[in-house]
Amino acid sequence: MNWNGTRVLVTGGAGQIGSHLVARLASYGAIVTVADNLWRGKKSNLFDDDGKPVIDLSRNFFELDLTDPVNCQRATEGQDVVYHLADVVAGINYVFGNQFSLFNANLLIDSNMLKASIANGVRSYVYVGTACSYPAERQSKLNPPLFKEADVYPASPESSYGWSKLMGEMSCELAMKEKLLDIGVLRFHNVYGPHCEMSPEKSQVIPSLIRKALRHPQEEFVVWGSGKQRRAFVFVQDVVDALEAVLLKGMNQGAIQIGPDYSTSIKEIAECVRSISGKQIDIRYDTTKPEGDVDRAADWSKARDILEWSPTTSIESGLERTYAWCERQVFEQVGQAG
Repeated sequence: MNWNGTRVLVTGGAGQIGSHLVARLASYGAIVTVADNLWRGKKSNLFDDDGKPVIDLSRNFFELDLTDPVNCQRATEGQDVVYHLADVVAGINYVFGNQFSLFNANLLIDSNMLKASIANGVRSYVYVGTACSYPAERQSKLNPPLFKEADVYPASPESSYGWSKLMGEMSCELAMKEKLLDIGVLRFHNVYGPHCEMSPEKSQVIPSLIRKALRHPQEEFVVWGSGKQRRAFVFVQDVVDALEAVLLKGMNQGAIQIGPDYSTSIKEIAECVRSISGKQIDIRYDTTKPEGDVDRAADWSKARDILEWSPTTSIESGLERTYAWCERQVFEQVGQAG
């Protein structure tokens, strides 16, 4: 595909995944616009290593609340392609502590964006779902069979977040069946990497553990739950590969999950982060805290066959790269405070 001059909107484009996608598409010559409310995203994610913005922030960045349909109409006007990555999500504590507001916000965001894209004649629309939409009972014990895309039904996600994202997938399927626009749907497993959110309030497990290691001993290295719970972690650059590929090869093919065919325990993640830190850290497991689903991993054969995609970054390499990025952020914050 010749991206040069293609007008692309990335919602949530200042977030972890979106910012990497924005940088890549801009490097191809696409005219990329970002819509982000900066709740978790940061404008600093849209600067390259030399401190230069990857897009024209004065013209092509919109700080918008996408629960407002007027803002969605404004953002999608004149766009050829929409990558809809924006949603409300954070760590397990936030997700289970704000189920009503999170569910309703995501329903509004997804509905508004899809309707606005149709109304404004967007050619191609890519929606991002989540492995959290798989039924809770299928993830309730260790070593379940690898998940296939069809396993999302009969639907019974554990959280309102998983439900809300599944409703977004269904809306896209209905629009696709009525041929209202071309639609690609990717269902991500647990994405990690640079540009992650590290705050105690909003961080997910890997950046949370890295923050604790960097701040140790000022912050205790506590793992929520037993550490036995497992996830299929996928590095952010591998995810961007899939986002690029779906527009070229995966439109109107139904949901395609993106993740590895093996899971890693949170205990293994914690021990790897400790090793990377080089510190003498005692790991404490707080079993009074929730740990979510027990285990899941992806049968990614559909992604292989349709997108020619595979997860290429090992968990060890990905954690090292993520730790290095987080370390720079912490040191910069300390320098600014001093």
